[in-house]
Amino acid sequence: MLMTKAPTIDPALPNTPDASRILGMQRIVSLVYAGRDVTLLWNELMQRVTADPTDAAAFMDLAIILQTLGRTEEARQILKNAVQLRRDFRVVHGYGTGPHILAFVTEGDFMANTPLDFLLAGSDCVLWLRYVDLKTAVLADLPDHDVAFMAIGESTENAPLLAHMQRLLAGFDGLVMNRNPGLIAGLTRDGVSGMLADEPSILSPATHRLSRDDLAAIGAGAKQLKDCALGLAFPLVVRPISTHAGHGMELITDPTELAAFLAAQSAPELYVAPFIDFRGADGYYNKQRIVFIDGKAFASHMALSDHWIVHYLSAGMGESPAKRAVEQAWMETFDEDFAVRHKESFAALCRHIGLDYFGIDCAELPDGRLLVFELDVAMVVHNMDDPIVYPYKQVAMRKLFDGFVDAIRRKASAAL
Repeated sequence: MLMTKAPTIDPALPNTPDASRILGMQRIVSLVYAGRDVTLLWNELMQRVTADPTDAAAFMDLAIILQTLGRTEEARQILKNAVQLRRDFRVVHGYGTGPHILAFVTEGDFMANTPLDFLLAGSDCVLWLRYVDLKTAVLADLPDHDVAFMAIGESTENAPLLAHMQRLLAGFDGLVMNRNPGLIAGLTRDGVSGMLADEPSILSPATHRLSRDDLAAIGAGAKQLKDCALGLAFPLVVRPISTHAGHGMELITDPTELAAFLAAQSAPELYVAPFIDFRGADGYYNKQRIVFIDGKAFASHMALSDHWIVHYLSAGMGESPAKRAVEQAWMETFDEDFAVRHKESFAALCRHIGLDYFGIDCAELPDGRLLVFELDVAMVVHNMDDPIVYPYKQVAMRKLFDGFVDAIRRKASAAL
């Protein structure tokens, strides 16, 4: 069992020498994902912070362990303590002889920032994390780096910081990938659906932000859907603002179900969109995650599920050789098949988004259009699945990771 309480720290204490190096997200999450016992690591880190309450790196790794184990509030507090001690943390991949990347990041869970640590797995890169907040007055005294990366993702919580970073980066001379925080801030569910509304090759269901009061009035029969959102009709997909992975999301077929949903949901504002039945000919709901790097698409994963809320971990992929065979074929033929069929859609996405890196969750509709569920810069992309069960994924993810490092090298070379 892990200890439940970490020692308190004094932010005024000086940092110890070389307190920046951490194990980082990719190494720690991989251990837990593989079912490894992290008690010894936890105890070692606890011993470090007990002996030296200024060991910010140990606090940072403790926070990552807690976040991985789902102990979110404890993780948030220890992360805050670590960032009070220092703003820069360093993850060394391989021999550390490759490009040095500096990421501007914010405190939060694993969806708060672009998962650069995962993208650098198997490389020799060095990743610097510079934590910024609304009190950051200038981007100065930065660690040596070849390329910077604006890694803060879109969320209601991050919106003020993205606006602040827009101003700071306007006066920053260095090379920054995903440099435009304003574009990232616009990647809300309603923002993306509006952006892609006129693209004939894409269906991004019209998404509306509605207040709880309006939805309650619809549930009570005091208002009609059309009074709040033109063209909207049941069945609906309803979810709280700034949620991911299906948290709080429900399929609502009539006002009575809407009223029952609201009785158990306290969110003051929610996203509402029409339900699109995207089942394939095989009867499965089939969802793909695709990453775009410098305008090129890379396959990340595919999940086939009996349920319309499709998540890789709950879709039974590990238990079904037939499902894995479908994913393998999709990954191995992606460049010659899926990417060719959706060439127009991919070009439209890159044209609208205008970022060096982003990802989408999508499906292929019977009429050939690309159904886009979500578009974000902070989607988790990893190679942690068992290589014995998923040998094909190691190849596909290596291709994606190499594509990312190649993009870093191109940017660094262009800046010379």
